[in-house]
Amino acid sequence: MNPDERASAIEALAITREGGTLHVRLKGKWTLLTPGRPSPSVVQAEFSREGQLPSAMRIDMTGVTEYDTALITFLLKCHDLSMTTKTHFDFDSLPEGPRKLLVLATGVRVVEDVRPHVARLDPITRLGWWAKGMADEIISIFQFLGDCTIALWKLLRGKARFRWSDVWLEIQHCGVDALPIVTLIAFLMGLILAYVGAVTLRPYGGLIFIANLVGLAMVREMAAMMTGVIMSGRTGAAFAAQLGTMKVSEEISALRVMGLSPVEYLVLPRMIALFLMLPLLTLYANFVGMFGGLVIGMTMGLSSSQFIHQLTGAVDLTNFSVGMIKSFFFGLIVAATGCLRGMQCGNSSAAVGLATTSAVVSGITCMVVADAIFAVIFNTLRM
Repeated sequence: MNPDERASAIEALAITREGGTLHVRLKGKWTLLTPGRPSPSVVQAEFSREGQLPSAMRIDMTGVTEYDTALITFLLKCHDLSMTTKTHFDFDSLPEGPRKLLVLATGVRVVEDVRPHVARLDPITRLGWWAKGMADEIISIFQFLGDCTIALWKLLRGKARFRWSDVWLEIQHCGVDALPIVTLIAFLMGLILAYVGAVTLRPYGGLIFIANLVGLAMVREMAAMMTGVIMSGRTGAAFAAQLGTMKVSEEISALRVMGLSPVEYLVLPRMIALFLMLPLLTLYANFVGMFGGLVIGMTMGLSSSQFIHQLTGAVDLTNFSVGMIKSFFFGLIVAATGCLRGMQCGNSSAAVGLATTSAVVSGITCMVVADAIFAVIFNTLRM
C-alpha cells in the first residue's frame, strides 16, 4: 500500500473505545474501486489491544458518502468477529439500507458437515411400506382404468368432450411419423429371422422353409411385438412427457377448474389414435419383414416366386389374425401406460423424466405379459 492509499485508509476508518463499547467510525467512499480500503483485520486488532474484549460494537456511518458491496462485506466481517468473540453488535446504529442487507446476509447461516439422516427401518416396516406402495399403485391404476372406461362409454354415446382435431394430430404422430423407424426395424427383423433359419435349415436342404419361418414369426409374434416396443419407446414415452409437463405447469388442474375431464380431453384422443394406428403399423411391418426375408432368400438361391408361393401356403388367415388381434390390445396398453404415468407425474422436471422412463418400462412389461397370456389362450383354442 503506497503512502496515499495508507492515508486514505486511515481517513476512512477510525476506532475508539468508550467504556466497554468499541466505536467504529467510517468516512468517505467505500466502494470496490476505492483504493486502499481498510481491512477488517484492523478492527480485529483493536479487539485485543487493551487486553480486554469490548462488550459491544457500534458502527457509525454518518461520514460515508458512497458505498457498495465493499461496505456490506466489511460490515459482515465485523459482525462475524463480534459473533466469534460473543460481543454485542449494534444493528440500530446502521442506516436502514445497510442494516436490511446485513440482516438478510446474517439470517441464513451455513451449516457445515451436515449428513442426511437415513432412517434404519426393520424388515417388517420396510415390507409394510412396500405393501402400502403397491396397494396405492393398484388403486391408482384401477381408478385410471375406471376413468378411461367412463370416457369410452361417453364416446360411444357421443357425449365425450374432446376435439377431433387432436385425434387427427395424434394419428399423424403415431402413424405417419412412425413409418421410418417401423420400416427399418421390421426389415431388419425379417433379415435376422431369415439368416437364423438359413443356419438351421441349410444342413438339411430345407432353405425353402425360410419363408415359413419368416412368415409365421412375423405375422404371429414379431411384427406386433416389435411395433409395440417401438411405439412404447417412441409414442408412449411422448405421451408421458406431454401429460407430465402439463401437470407440472398446472394445465391439467386448469382443465378440472373449467369443468373438463383430463381423461376425456387429453387421454381419450391419444388412446383412440394409437388403438387405430398400431394395427395398421403392424400390418405394414408384416409385409416389410416378409420382404426382408425375401431379400435374404433370393441371395441364397431361392427365386421370388418360390419364396412367395411357400409363404402364401404357410401363412393363413388364422395365423394372420393372431398377430392383428394382439396389435389392438398392444395399442391400448402402450397408450394407457404412457398416459397413466403422465397423469401420475410429480410436480418437478425430474419427475417428468421418471414418468417417461416408467412409461416405457411399464408398457413393454405389460405387453410381454399380455403376449404370454395370448399365447396360452391361442394354444388352448388351437389357433
